[in-house]
Amino acid sequence: MVQKERITALNTRPIRHGRYVLYWMQSAQRAEYNHALEYAIERADELDRPVVAIFGLTDDYPEATLRHYHFMLEGLRETQKAFEAKGVRLVIRHQSPEEAAVEFGKEASLVVVDGGQLRIQRKWRADAAKKIKCPLYQVETNLIVPVAEAAVKENFSAGTFRPRINKKLDYYLAGMRHRRPKRDSLGMRFDSFDISDIDRALSRLDIDRSVSEISTFRGGTSEAKKHLKHFIKDKLDLYGDIRNDPNKDGTSNMSPYLHFGQISPLYIALKVPASKGSGKGAYLEELIVRRELSHNFVFYNERYDKYAGLAAWAKRTLNYHAKDKRRYVYSLREFEQAKTHDPYWNAAQKEMMIKGKMHGYMRMYWGKKILEWSRSPMAGFKTAIYLNNRYELDGRDANAYAGIAWCFGQHDRAWAERPVFGKVRYMNANGLKRKFDADAYVEKVRNLEDSWKG
Repeated sequence: MVQKERITALNTRPIRHGRYVLYWMQSAQRAEYNHALEYAIERADELDRPVVAIFGLTDDYPEATLRHYHFMLEGLRETQKAFEAKGVRLVIRHQSPEEAAVEFGKEASLVVVDGGQLRIQRKWRADAAKKIKCPLYQVETNLIVPVAEAAVKENFSAGTFRPRINKKLDYYLAGMRHRRPKRDSLGMRFDSFDISDIDRALSRLDIDRSVSEISTFRGGTSEAKKHLKHFIKDKLDLYGDIRNDPNKDGTSNMSPYLHFGQISPLYIALKVPASKGSGKGAYLEELIVRRELSHNFVFYNERYDKYAGLAAWAKRTLNYHAKDKRRYVYSLREFEQAKTHDPYWNAAQKEMMIKGKMHGYMRMYWGKKILEWSRSPMAGFKTAIYLNNRYELDGRDANAYAGIAWCFGQHDRAWAERPVFGKVRYMNANGLKRKFDADAYVEKVRNLEDSWKG
């Protein structure tokens, strides 16, 4: 059974005598380790009804581009087949998610939706809850510990958040039973948006095509598992030592798949074995504590994507130094085209544009330098959010917003005061060179760029 703490009733409507139990899939785009789907199956079996799943494919998800849609559709195509293997019809509709849920909710006994902490996700669920005439339950499945169970308010550092979440892990790090519904829905006929040919499907969407799709990562649960298997086999033991070296590719590459819900963080955590070194502890710190602190940030801070949402001490010190003289000041266009004086920053920007994923350590340096080289900290924050959301496959995500905010002091402590940064942590090129061969990284990205252009 799904843990009751994962389940939240979003309205108080009575159960109806409908044709099916509806699973409104939005943020958990997978058929396994999906608590929301399992809860829908559980309730459907109780009511002797089949499960029908719906996914609303909107043209205007904020800041999404062709790159994001292509990766998502690759995953959805696989998920649709996996649902079918479970006896569940997954219908994809070319309409806003909450509208699709309301439409299909008209014939449902009850509706189950996966959890989402971002502003738009919460709005979709709230709007649907008002219009759906049967119960709407939200089931958290993209976090190991549900956000409200981990903490009842915004936490301002990993130091305060870590003990709160760690004491819950024994309960929530539990394997799942996967089952088929007693009644399948494969014979039920619905109009569905065809994604069997992804290029053709994309051509029918009115989306931003200015950022091209990438070949570095393919979407889907099976692809996520391949990356995870490779990480556990070849990288985990050394993760604590090599994760901050972009030349050694020591990361798990899970973030794009976690962003689209194509793999479960619970599945990852249960698969990660004991490491010979500090790898397991270091990785689970990132996967659980740091990632779920990010969700705490966006859930409890309505201004998570705005400069105004930063911690008060960070805004105070940055504002005090806002008019400090900057040696370099670049426009958004110059940043976007990687035309700064710094070859290391330019390489990081190009890596993101080409691969759809920048190395995590370089993303910290990248954000810090945007702060330093913008006309004001407010302008720098907007630039970092824009570029990150536009090019990163895992942009427009709780981790992305918290990561940008960290560059501006969020979830960090005060350091020695200096120009421009005030008491916010500073990073420079010499620091990169002390950690790894920064020039080799530039050369690595240059080769990537040559191959990309060729």
